[in-house]
Amino acid sequence: MDLSSITPLILTCNEERNLPRVLAKLSWAKAVVLIDSGSTDRTLDIAAEQAHVSVMHRDFDDHVSQWNFGLGQVTTRWVLSLDADYVLSNELIEEISRLQEEEGYHGYEASFRYCVNGRALRASLYPPRIVLFRRDRGRYVADGHTQVLRLDGACARLRNLIDHDDRKPLQSWLHAQDRYSRLERDKLLAAIPAELPFVDRLRLRAWIAPLITPAYCLFVKGLIRDGRGGLLYTLQRTYAEMLLALRLLDYRMTEAVARNEHADQPNRAPSKAGEDFGTFGAKGSKQGS
Repeated sequence: MDLSSITPLILTCNEERNLPRVLAKLSWAKAVVLIDSGSTDRTLDIAAEQAHVSVMHRDFDDHVSQWNFGLGQVTTRWVLSLDADYVLSNELIEEISRLQEEEGYHGYEASFRYCVNGRALRASLYPPRIVLFRRDRGRYVADGHTQVLRLDGACARLRNLIDHDDRKPLQSWLHAQDRYSRLERDKLLAAIPAELPFVDRLRLRAWIAPLITPAYCLFVKGLIRDGRGGLLYTLQRTYAEMLLALRLLDYRMTEAVARNEHADQPNRAPSKAGEDFGTFGAKGSKQGS
């Protein structure tokens, strides 16, 4: 595949700790499109240092709208869709350059190597995603707290991995989880449980996922052998599942209280006088006790 037919597309907001490493692996691209949603750090200065990087500004409303807006700014046949903490390897770039469009694929999916402070973990729960696709064959749709690409055409898997290496401060991650948990809760509650994947059915139960996540990460995935990095990742995933469980339980309890109050509504006294009498009687009883 001719690399000049590919435009990397990146979303940014305060990515000064990640962007230099990402752009360093995109020097092969004739043009990089960056959609920024109001960075206040050095993100825009870093982008301005690269002559082949074009910056578009758009206020953030949701990821789907942001990505689809970005697709509208791309003019090449192919799009390489990258989060601002996705670092390509030389091997992956070489693999992309050897792809043959004649094979008939319209998109390529990549798996990820999760890194903590630059150190790769032996495993993670981060799913594969379509990163390289024909611009006229892809459109983003919502999927809980994130988005997925709806591809019209055949998809293949790239052999080499992309490093997911987010080095922003923990506070940034914690802030994002609050919003993500609300979106994920709404997705699960709106779904038909029987149609959900097995993992999401477990999460919908609210109490199971937070309990099994630590053991699954540490012992099934083997992250206990990755030291502090593995422990940090495990705690992050457990926290995310706990926050989602809290959202689900809080929603269900609030709904139950509302239903009970609605059910009790016909039993209430029909007149203001009756309400006043009940209030007076309660007060009188309390004062006489």
